[in-house]
Amino acid sequence: MSRIAVIGAGAWGTALTVSLARRGGHQLSLWAHSPDHAAQLADTRENTRYLPGFILPADVLITANLSHAIAGADIVLCVTPSQALRSVMEQIGPMLSTRQVLLSASKGIEEKTFLRMSQIMFEYAPSNPIGTLGGPSFAQEVAAAMPTAITLAVDDPILGKSLQDDFSSASLRPYRNEDVIGTELGGALKNVIALAAGVVTGLELGNNATAALITRGIAEITRLAMACGGRRETMSGLSGIGDLVLTCTGGLSRNRTVGVELGKGRKLDDIIAGLNGKVAEGVRTTTAALGLAQRYGVEMPITEQMAAVLHEDKAPLNAISELMSRPGRTE
Repeated sequence: MSRIAVIGAGAWGTALTVSLARRGGHQLSLWAHSPDHAAQLADTRENTRYLPGFILPADVLITANLSHAIAGADIVLCVTPSQALRSVMEQIGPMLSTRQVLLSASKGIEEKTFLRMSQIMFEYAPSNPIGTLGGPSFAQEVAAAMPTAITLAVDDPILGKSLQDDFSSASLRPYRNEDVIGTELGGALKNVIALAAGVVTGLELGNNATAALITRGIAEITRLAMACGGRRETMSGLSGIGDLVLTCTGGLSRNRTVGVELGKGRKLDDIIAGLNGKVAEGVRTTTAALGLAQRYGVEMPITEQMAAVLHEDKAPLNAISELMSRPGRTE
């Protein structure tokens, strides 16, 4: 049995908690940022705000106190919005023992530093084992026990096997690798491409355009991931093309939804307000991805156009037209 602390009570954190509880054999805690939210969860055992319809078992400790959440935990699973991870790590870093495993399930890049989630964790816990979860996994389907395969990336293969056993269940199948960089970047960058795929849908440009954008998107993601030290084969797996296809085509994708609404002509601020506190990671990851691409001298035309739509009020149709009129090249 493992003691697992899930840090973040949004849809994904709640879904992972439900999945781990269903598997059985673990002692679980779930941390919510807001004391009011923690109290509501503890009282009703249902996350009506972010993932209604799923019950958290009575033996899951729910708290807004970080020290209580991580006390004695073997695994600290961080599922906060990517831009909130640093604040959480600042608080829990001094509390951690070096034996505690840190896992990130947040799919983003820090906006100002261009750091991946594991790099932020390392700043505050350099002696702890650190890994990441990735792959195609809508929270609602994981919570509903629909068959899902994910990626679990950690440098140490022995630890990887142990973590794989911890998360495996009849409905959740983790595959492991040792490419933390590629797994993290695949999970973060696909959100940017999903925004663009949503724009294509909102503009009603057809299935040909969507397929082309997804395909060129994985090429873009692969270029940057490899420049940062990731592996090409990771981009061909669950945390690369798998996560990309799901997020670009699935109706539950918040990033795709934001893109669809942009394509229909709505303003970004209004779209974000309509998410009711839920996060579309791609909006802020787009800027960070461009900064990272510039640092490594990597060309990312889809990301560039998406940044212009998001932050420079560029007309979505003009952005697509510029992508289509780029000079011809080999594939």
